[in-house]
Amino acid sequence: MTTNKKSVLILCGGGPAPGINSVISTVAKVFLNDGYRVIGLHEGFKGLFTENPELKEFDFFHADRIFSRGGSTLIMSRFKPKDEKLNLKIFKDYNVKLLVTIGGDDTASTANRITQYLQKENILISNIHVPKTIDNDLPLPDRNPTFGFHSAKDEGVRIGNTAYEDARTSQNWFVMSAMGRSAGHLAFGIAASCHFPMMVIPEMFNKTEITLDKVVRLVISSIIKRKLLNINYGVAMISEGIFHNLSKSELDKSRINFTYDSHGHPELGNVSKSHILNVLVENRLKEIGLDVKTRPIELGYELRCCRPIGFDLTLCTLLGIGVKKLFDEGKSGCLVSANSRGEILPLYLTDLQDEEGKIRPRLVEIDSEFAHLCFQNLHYLKASDYGILKDFNINPEDYDFDKILIEK
Repeated sequence: MTTNKKSVLILCGGGPAPGINSVISTVAKVFLNDGYRVIGLHEGFKGLFTENPELKEFDFFHADRIFSRGGSTLIMSRFKPKDEKLNLKIFKDYNVKLLVTIGGDDTASTANRITQYLQKENILISNIHVPKTIDNDLPLPDRNPTFGFHSAKDEGVRIGNTAYEDARTSQNWFVMSAMGRSAGHLAFGIAASCHFPMMVIPEMFNKTEITLDKVVRLVISSIIKRKLLNINYGVAMISEGIFHNLSKSELDKSRINFTYDSHGHPELGNVSKSHILNVLVENRLKEIGLDVKTRPIELGYELRCCRPIGFDLTLCTLLGIGVKKLFDEGKSGCLVSANSRGEILPLYLTDLQDEEGKIRPRLVEIDSEFAHLCFQNLHYLKASDYGILKDFNINPEDYDFDKILIEK
């Protein structure tokens, strides 16, 4: 079915994040209003490399209906093309003038390569990328958040507050894990918002190697400190990013046979990080003779498809309108971004890459005043507590928060 009417093609790559539908809805509305057809492609890039892709044509009513929903109306995929043949028919039959991709930096770079290939085939299209991740680890200008982060954090806080109430009611502890492959933004934000007595994120280990033993001792440091304060409950938040930063020998100590992705990262979605850590904490508590009940809570997929909060609805609307603005200005091969004043700017992958051509993740600024104040508000053992630890079967220095983080 060939048409002369110009169209926009939208696809989503990677994993879900709150606000995807808000972006899709906004892009659809602004281009429909300008006389374009808007075509959604299911299964991400996989749809471009199959003979019979599943397509969804948008009208105003579908776009309007999905705006504030969680998840994605377009089926997502982590498919990354290798030697497969690109389906040129889609671009020709629908007279595609713009490819809009929603995903991470891998999705953006793949879109650029596809656009360049199409040019060699005399198919001239633009491509504009909308960056998303609940990890908030993409180094956007002005430290602006990636869309979906605040909504995921908000959902995590809702669950976290409920878990903390359970801990107080039951007088026990929870070991909680939150997503974040390289950076601890999500764990940090949830723990600080819920007033958890302990949080462990990979950025804390800037002066020492991360080991499971150190993570366990940090959690127990908080448990003992609260016992000294006659507080027999709590929640310890641990970012899954610590597992990505563990050495292979450390991962082996967990006695879990991890599978690894194509980049050599352990596939943490296949295992419960909180369960692993909770077992290790329980074993150590028994060793030192502490009768404390702990339970695991995993914050993972629960956060990715929740409804976007107002912040992300506004941000995603701005980014969706920004796609049209950049397209009208003749921009292509770029990411759409908004600065702190709400101005739309094109951002290119080269703007984010370091001297080696890599995009280094944006980390929690562990030496910032905000981080220092939040860590000061945690409960953990320090040198001033040594004198009152005579009733505990421990070497106080082994559970000293500050000493653990500088161990050689």
